[in-house]
Amino acid sequence: MYNFTYHRPSSVEEAANTLSSSDDGKLMAGGMTLLPTMKQRLASPSDLIDLGGIDAIAGICEDSGGIAIGAMTTHAEVASNDIVKAKIPALAALAEGIGDPQVRNCGTLGGSIANADPAADYPAALVGLGATVRTNQREISADDFFVGLFETALESGEIIISVVFPVPQAAAYAKFPNPASRYAVVGAFVARTDGGVRVAITGAGPSVFRASDMESALSGDFSTGAIEGIAVSSDGLNGDIHASADYRAHLVSVMAKRAVTAAQG
Repeated sequence: MYNFTYHRPSSVEEAANTLSSSDDGKLMAGGMTLLPTMKQRLASPSDLIDLGGIDAIAGICEDSGGIAIGAMTTHAEVASNDIVKAKIPALAALAEGIGDPQVRNCGTLGGSIANADPAADYPAALVGLGATVRTNQREISADDFFVGLFETALESGEIIISVVFPVPQAAAYAKFPNPASRYAVVGAFVARTDGGVRVAITGAGPSVFRASDMESALSGDFSTGAIEGIAVSSDGLNGDIHASADYRAHLVSVMAKRAVTAAQG
């Protein structure tokens, strides 16, 4: 690592002030991506601002009929929380499938979505459920939050406080995991909500996206048969050593059908 100054603020305001006054400061949540990047000397922030000391942005509670999850809540806490398991079991199951026990006990919801890895699981849940991201400055719809490869709508100095998830009528997440990292080669989150059916795909493209053709078909018939004949184009999808763009296009259909089946059950 290169030299840096470490900070552990106790409030969001203190963290924001420290960030704004630093030359090239970086916020750290769980550190699952940032710390390895720094160890490889691929990042050299002047200041590292650890959000782990801010109790106000951790925890889970019910919120206006939905569930609010603090940005510093770990994957393991989401997976084991009784409220989440009762209200949105698909979200608890998704969190349980992230990485390994070490990652789940250190990685956080806020850190994951701020990093916006194209193969991460949480983006599919946010978009699939129509969640809202609350920051220290505003509220952002999940549909507007993820804007590209490792890119979000967050502005300079903006810190994620929590994510509010509406409770769906039915939902499920299915993914084809990379056997080593457990990241999604392709993952599909399907939800039947008060506003209609939503299908969010992660791992397949540069950023999470909605499968609109599948959503339309499932709105009229929430069954695997409704999306049986829907072909997914490989144009613009990711292709790498793990899977070609064509294979990922195939997996989108397979994972979506599995998610629908699970949501029905």
